[in-house]
Amino acid sequence: MLRSMYSGISGLKNLQTKLDVIGNNVANVNTYGFKKSRVTFSDAMNQTISGASAATANKGGTNSKQIGLGSTIATIDTIHTQSSLQTTGRDLDLGISGDGYFVVKQGDALSYTRAGNFYLDDNGTLVNSNGLKVQAYKVDENGKRSKTIGDVAVNVNAILPAVSTTKISVSENLAADAIDGSVFSQQIKVVVGMGKEQTATIYFQKTSGDKWNVFDEEPAPLGDTSATKPKPFTSLNFDANGQLVAADKNQPNKTINITSGKEDDSNTAADESVQRAQLDFDFSKLTQVKGSTTALVNPNGNKEGKLESFNIGSAGEVNGVYSNGLITTLGQLAVAKFSNSSGLTKTGGNTFQESINSGTANINIPGEGRGVIASGSLEMSNVDLSEEFTEMIVAQRGFQSNSRIITTSDEILQELVNLKR
Repeated sequence: MLRSMYSGISGLKNLQTKLDVIGNNVANVNTYGFKKSRVTFSDAMNQTISGASAATANKGGTNSKQIGLGSTIATIDTIHTQSSLQTTGRDLDLGISGDGYFVVKQGDALSYTRAGNFYLDDNGTLVNSNGLKVQAYKVDENGKRSKTIGDVAVNVNAILPAVSTTKISVSENLAADAIDGSVFSQQIKVVVGMGKEQTATIYFQKTSGDKWNVFDEEPAPLGDTSATKPKPFTSLNFDANGQLVAADKNQPNKTINITSGKEDDSNTAADESVQRAQLDFDFSKLTQVKGSTTALVNPNGNKEGKLESFNIGSAGEVNGVYSNGLITTLGQLAVAKFSNSSGLTKTGGNTFQESINSGTANINIPGEGRGVIASGSLEMSNVDLSEEFTEMIVAQRGFQSNSRIITTSDEILQELVNLKR
């Protein structure tokens, strides 16, 4: 009888733990990035009354006789299933679609979270709601990513300095079936002097089957013998396959006319509205095949620009958008994954930390064996209320049943005591 009472007590204690877990799940039904938990039970040690016996020639075998001593908690599991993403439209709200966790840092300690409701602090550092700093890889001006992670800082007062144009790259195609004398032009912006943006126009004129001339002003029609007709500053020769001959691919130190931004003074012989610039030309990606003429003239350099906004892409890249139209990558968010995510330890504030059984964090960028970033979205809690309420009913009935075991055992004990009367 005492055994049955203690078994009932173990059931009550375990079911109370189950109700505690259910209560925590329900309390966090609206917590972004929350991962629900569950409780599993196992039977406790059994008391053996008699052991099993083997069969003999005259008698069959018998099974062991054991009395269970109640139940115990086997596991309290954290269920890391993906939940649905809720669109918020806020640029700093980030969800992960797939496996992985954002990496945040306080001091030297790293934590991990699925809750991507981030903010900028007064220093422009990207942080979560508790001030933990979001970690990312630095990206240099050449797009090369650092090997280590660090804080993400967005300087809203950043100014991108002007860079003078030094090179013009020409790509795409000049039509092989264009008639001789055909002219194609493209106006470009180049940065010269003190970061001022000026205009230049590049003209391509086909002179024969495999040859085009390049001008910095509109060329005269073929056959024009006028002494004042403009002269080309470089010639392009293509082979039978439409590829530019090697000698013409890179042509440095070509002087072209660009606008100066000034009015021409009629009292002087010089044209003050035009200035000269010496630039390198790269034609290596230009072809001549049949079809459309799609030649694209692309100068380097940029004028000064102020940071106007920033956004975060699906690969975690933090892109700064400047007033001069340029977009630079300020960093790339880090995402961690674990061999056993259920082994992570909950540390409050929607964060987890490594445990001895979770495995070491494998940190890399989104999309490389990890989930991708959904900007303007937050992952909802994976708590299912219908499931929790059902489990609550089961736990309640189990609690009631175990309490009946205790009261029944108590009544039998009372009868045993009454035998003395």
